[in-house]
Amino acid sequence: MVLSIKDLNMFTGKILAITGGTGSFGNAVLRRFLDTNIREIRIFSRDEKKQDDMRHQYKSDKLRFYIGDVRNPDGLGDAMTGVDFVFHAAALKQVPSCEFYPVEAVKTNIIGTENVLNAAMNAGIKNVVVLSTDKAAYPINAMGMSKGLMEKVAFAKSRIALQKDCIICVTRYGNVMASRGSVIPLFIQQIKSGLPITVTDPAMTRFMMSLDDAVDLVLYAFKNGNPGDLFVQKAPAATLATLASALKKIFNTDNPIKIIGTRHGEKLYETLLTREEKLVAQDLKKYFRVPLDDRSLNYDVYFSEGNKQISDLYDYHSHNTRQLNEDEMVKMLLNLHEIQDDIVPILKSPHLVKAA
Repeated sequence: MVLSIKDLNMFTGKILAITGGTGSFGNAVLRRFLDTNIREIRIFSRDEKKQDDMRHQYKSDKLRFYIGDVRNPDGLGDAMTGVDFVFHAAALKQVPSCEFYPVEAVKTNIIGTENVLNAAMNAGIKNVVVLSTDKAAYPINAMGMSKGLMEKVAFAKSRIALQKDCIICVTRYGNVMASRGSVIPLFIQQIKSGLPITVTDPAMTRFMMSLDDAVDLVLYAFKNGNPGDLFVQKAPAATLATLASALKKIFNTDNPIKIIGTRHGEKLYETLLTREEKLVAQDLKKYFRVPLDDRSLNYDVYFSEGNKQISDLYDYHSHNTRQLNEDEMVKMLLNLHEIQDDIVPILKSPHLVKAA
């Protein structure tokens, strides 16, 4: 459910900064906000080509562009001056690149986040939402580990930020369908090129959510977040086999499936809430809220006794959430802005009418 214009009125006359704003999430925010009464949106990123593309695509007087890298704290000051709110989306997100260059992931995802939060507090910004990933829960790869520590940095800074009248909270979400570098654009490219669809493991599951869902989650956290809150959207999941068959159905094609095996650093399923987080999570119907762990450094209180309740809990992962069938997956795919240009010519296909 996309939030209403009434919800977006919170931003009337305000200035929003988006780090990593030329990415898929930043573009989704612009589609949502540019027709509202927001005063200004600042795009902070290091890619001048993508900024120029965005400038020509949107042609909006509300957009301002800042070249810089979250790794460099000096470059953040100007971009944050006068800003009311920040969505921190800048990150290294590709598992393989982070595996080969883990220190680069540390510099961007961990140290870069600290730089952003320090700059936000120094600029008197009122609200920062930090975007995380399901790979941060029980991480097995460098990307997930760095994002997990990014969350810890945000939680720690939220305690300090509260003293400066700044709320910092975190959103964690799963696979964003059709985002840059994700598997759906790859599958579509393979289908259109007549190539085999390369599936790592047909039984592998991933949470499925759209970019609009991601924006909704961030806006919900912005509107309802307390310092140090972690927000997670309840999401359905699907196997890679279901995803591939749904795309074949949409494009009315019979590309063969090629099983290539699980790649280094990949999980069979992803976790959105650990069982430790689930123990304290508040069920908000569409979302979970995990409040800040407000324990002190008095270790003895927590090591002398355990918590028996936690032994009976299971983490919330893509194997035990609701599983989409092929028709449900088709319906979700047909609603994506990001691939509608590819599928418009075949939307009238008779075998899609019932599924859509």
